[in-house]
Amino acid sequence: MIRNPILPGFNPDPSICRMDDEYFIATSTFEWFPGVQIHRSKDLVNWDLACRPLDRASQLDMRGNPDSGGIWAPCLSYSDNRFWLVYTDVKRLDGNFKDAHNYLVTSPMIGGPWSDPVHLSSHGFDPSLFHDDDGRKWYLVLQWNHVSSSVGGKPRTSAFDGILLQEWSETEGLIGEPETIFSGSSLGLTEGPHLYKRNGWYYLTVAEGGTGYNHAVTMARSRSIKGPYELHPDTHLITAKDVLDWPLQRAGHGQIVETPDGGVYHTHLCSRPLPGRFSPLGRETAIQKCVWRDDWLYLENGGPLPQVEVPGLNAAVARPPQKTERIFVGNELPPEFQWPRTPHPERLFTLTGSELRLTGRESIGSWYEQSLVARRQEHITYRVETTLSGFKPDTYQQAAGLTTYYNRHKFHLLAVSRTEELGRCLMLMSCPGNWPDGNMEFPAAHIAIEDGPVDLAVEVTGAQQQFFWRQKADWSPFGPELDASVISDEGGRGEHASFTGAFVGMIAFDTTGCGKTAEFQRFSYAPEGT
Repeated sequence: MIRNPILPGFNPDPSICRMDDEYFIATSTFEWFPGVQIHRSKDLVNWDLACRPLDRASQLDMRGNPDSGGIWAPCLSYSDNRFWLVYTDVKRLDGNFKDAHNYLVTSPMIGGPWSDPVHLSSHGFDPSLFHDDDGRKWYLVLQWNHVSSSVGGKPRTSAFDGILLQEWSETEGLIGEPETIFSGSSLGLTEGPHLYKRNGWYYLTVAEGGTGYNHAVTMARSRSIKGPYELHPDTHLITAKDVLDWPLQRAGHGQIVETPDGGVYHTHLCSRPLPGRFSPLGRETAIQKCVWRDDWLYLENGGPLPQVEVPGLNAAVARPPQKTERIFVGNELPPEFQWPRTPHPERLFTLTGSELRLTGRESIGSWYEQSLVARRQEHITYRVETTLSGFKPDTYQQAAGLTTYYNRHKFHLLAVSRTEELGRCLMLMSCPGNWPDGNMEFPAAHIAIEDGPVDLAVEVTGAQQQFFWRQKADWSPFGPELDASVISDEGGRGEHASFTGAFVGMIAFDTTGCGKTAEFQRFSYAPEGT
């Protein structure tokens, strides 16, 4: 059996494709660099990170992008002996406008080299590329309507202004004028288009209802690629919007894939909220077994509810959760780590051969240069430990430590810093979703510590977390138990633009501009039971 989610933690908007007997899923990475995560599998059960293809400035530069901007809903496909990836870089997401630029890169192999991008359009977001069986290629994208409000007393219209279709070729680029082929069902907020062809029918799946608890996969079909498209008899292929206590919530936005023997599956994003509807793991990737009936696709189990367990391809067994121990030796960052926005990581960190050295840049709330190296939270309960082996702050404007982090408004940070009264000290900084002001709180008194290495740890259990520290002694808690539900999609008051997931990692900042460095020797991530 396949147990969902197959990609736990922040892995939304799954686009799936197959090459021979291997499957690949691309997911959104938003403001985290490098851009786009691509996982691979041969059994649909166990998945490994294959690459993050947008890894240089010529492909992606997100400095200045807002929280939850950046890479939205990539589409991955395989045709003509190469991989094709289209993606959006969202530069603005609040107010009436979405400044969303869509690009295409290609590669002969999943691991690269990936090409420099070709700009496609900026109509909206969630681009898709469909390879028809006659050799023609078609570009789909949501059109965004910034004039989506009452004008002259007329009723308000939706900003989600339909799915556009336009032919594309390598020699000519986009051909002709874009045409609106689908405006969605009555659920609305129609986005995330993907096309699939079978038995002379074009099947269009879209995401609807917004990416919250009304989310859904909606299906329609047509004999012509340009429509008109008729809705599925049930309208929604996958959704949990009508069952509030279902284990997989917010189900929607995915893609069809066919197995070599003609079986069919559909990926989708989902979340596993804690009581009170908080999703620290963000939007995760799941997959459902499907069947064809009367030239319509249905979930194999019947009805639209996504299942936690679905039939797999073979007798593959899921790998159990494992503790990850990282000692920073060599010159490559371990693959689970990312950093925000900038394509110039050499200004943020270096690997010395025995340590990870962070160079303090702008504050923990910066949209430009933030020396934060972090990994996804993938389990409801976990413990992280790290050793801050070298850091000698000269002022309270310099700090380095361990953080649980969602965005600039939602984080907890245990840091080594300095005050005039105490000298070198530990301090606890917290921003519990204070949007839009972003003001921090200091939940515990600072304490003086000696020079030399300091071990820092955090334990997260559902909606609670506790920091710990030690220096030549046993572990001791630092500060009170904190609200971990803040570090979630819905946490605090910043939920209007919360599309990512919880991270945990190492940070250094130096708001003097002097670039004070901090060295970390190790980082361990231990899920419950490991």
